[in-house]
Amino acid sequence: MSFEMWSAIPGLLDKVAADDSVRAVVIRGTDHFSAGADISEFATLRADAAGAARYGAAVHDGERAIVNLAKPTIAAITGVCVGGGCEIALACDLRVGAPDARFGITPAKLGIVYNFTSTKQLVDAVGPAWARQILFTGEIIDAATALRIGLVNELTDEPVKRATELAATMASRAQVSVRGAKTIIAKITDAQHEDDEVRALYTASVQSADYAEGVAAFLAKRQPRF
Repeated sequence: MSFEMWSAIPGLLDKVAADDSVRAVVIRGTDHFSAGADISEFATLRADAAGAARYGAAVHDGERAIVNLAKPTIAAITGVCVGGGCEIALACDLRVGAPDARFGITPAKLGIVYNFTSTKQLVDAVGPAWARQILFTGEIIDAATALRIGLVNELTDEPVKRATELAATMASRAQVSVRGAKTIIAKITDAQHEDDEVRALYTASVQSADYAEGVAAFLAKRQPRF
């Protein structure tokens, strides 16, 4: 991941947010998910404190753009998922990995302190004890361990296919429910409580076309068409 690539993420996600035909997003790599930041840029764009701060801001903004997208996001992880690559995966709502995928977050090998919000995403996924082990050691974790500790939701021989299936299922559900759930879960993990925004979600749902269709379909014993 280069500085240019990190910087492009918010704009790309803005387009996704504005496109009503897109209901869920699968983020994937090619042969590998991502080996993380382009280390060659450490000697150029990150050569001094000011440059490192700019670079860190771009990474943070890219990660936040994924987290804050109102639509569900799924990381389909093959091969290596390390450093900034793992940061992207953790920013997604779900992670589906291949059995031979490898994971790691390695700032301890570079003298970098991992970003607060990204650290929170890690702690939310695996808990504080495993977050400490991952960050303190910088060691690479195999897929079986990643599944056991909650770093990934599922392992499958075809993670892109499975992630696409999950996205299609989410896209077929009532979007008022999916997006409301994403908002409330985010509030819970941020140690917030029920507030006016959440109560407005309840009201909006029962006044929505999705609710009318869901009830009509249930009464007619047919599949809803959201």
